[in-house]
Amino acid sequence: MTERLAARQVIALLTDPDTFVELPHPEKPSSPDGPLAWQSYDASRARAAARTGEEESVICGTGAIEGTRAVVIAFEFGFLGGSLGERTGDRLEAAYIYARAHRLPVVPLVATGGSRMQEGMLALTQLQCVARQSALTREAGLPQIAVLRDPTTGGGWATLGAGADVTLALPGAQIGFAGSRVRPPDADPAAYTAEAQVAAGAVDGVVRPGELRKVLGQWLRLLSAPSGDAAPPPRPLGDTEPPATGWDAVQRARSPRRPRAEAYLAAYFTHRVEISGDRCGGTDPDGMRCGFGAHEGRTVAYAAQTGTATRPAGYRTAARLIRLADRLGIPVLTLVDTPGAANDAEAERQGVGAAIADLFGVVASARTPITTLLIGEGGSGGALALAAPGDTWATPDSYFSVIAPELAAAILKRGASEVEATADQLRIRPQDLVELGVIRGVI
Repeated sequence: MTERLAARQVIALLTDPDTFVELPHPEKPSSPDGPLAWQSYDASRARAAARTGEEESVICGTGAIEGTRAVVIAFEFGFLGGSLGERTGDRLEAAYIYARAHRLPVVPLVATGGSRMQEGMLALTQLQCVARQSALTREAGLPQIAVLRDPTTGGGWATLGAGADVTLALPGAQIGFAGSRVRPPDADPAAYTAEAQVAAGAVDGVVRPGELRKVLGQWLRLLSAPSGDAAPPPRPLGDTEPPATGWDAVQRARSPRRPRAEAYLAAYFTHRVEISGDRCGGTDPDGMRCGFGAHEGRTVAYAAQTGTATRPAGYRTAARLIRLADRLGIPVLTLVDTPGAANDAEAERQGVGAAIADLFGVVASARTPITTLLIGEGGSGGALALAAPGDTWATPDSYFSVIAPELAAAILKRGASEVEATADQLRIRPQDLVELGVIRGVI
């Protein structure tokens, strides 16, 4: 488990030297022992202040992280377990309002056990206030990148943590809605770790403390640079001559020697960072790569199929990526390469149809420009869902089909000897797609 650092230690670790300036804190008058007159509450707060040197469980200010200015919200777990009370909520609200007024991204450095027991429901309702401020900041097109420390549980996880656009976690940090004292006695403690939350699609990545400033700086630079111009399609990395027949197009697209998404992403971006997971309990690391990168000095978001059947979580992750890029005004590049959507029983149980439908809708309604390059197999609706209507291009070693030629022949009750002829009849070659008006051109 990562060493538990105090709030100001974490601020010093992440912000550039001498750049952090604390924001003024709005403090409402407090009744003796708080709003519930909880006996000895004032004494508990006094001991927490003496122990930590802080007046409340959260410190809010502005600072530069690798040169990008941001509003930083740091929880002090040593102050009553980093719990959220009325005064905490007031500070958080003021910080978000300041961020919107000055067009700054928000970086919550979360370490909290949840809502403060001594303030009862008045403490719990602070989560509604935080959720509203986060939503307003999202609507304003400002990124929120949370760093999850040890522990991040309860309402703090369910608002500032899980509600952020991007979530990074320290190794071994305890993360979960249920804190350690309220879980079922037979609960597996391994499920409440940063690593488990990454595997479940709830956290984007685990970052060691020594690398956190650099990684966070990359995220802030990329997400704070909107650009309204469409992303140009990548240049082809494989064959440059068009295929002679439909079956030739299929064979080229299926060749193990053909460049896949990783090669295209590496050639297109000077550097990039990735999101992981659909925030619904799933990931598809072998089928979909999503993130943001720098191309010719500006930020471009990407969602790239990797040549395998795409899982429901892959479609949901791509939809999450495009929604975020749309809010931030960042153009999107999609790379289509899949034999089709996963069609096994587990994919059906995970809602593959609904996931594809959602992605179709997100692509269709996005205001930010989306550019698509077909780099390999374009198998049916599972591929088309990621393609931009009116701005899809293809490489010479690709094909797009209503269904794989073998399956088309089976549906038409044709034998195996007729598969190649069926491929020609489907007109799936890149040059056919141009002639049919399905794509703009062959790169």
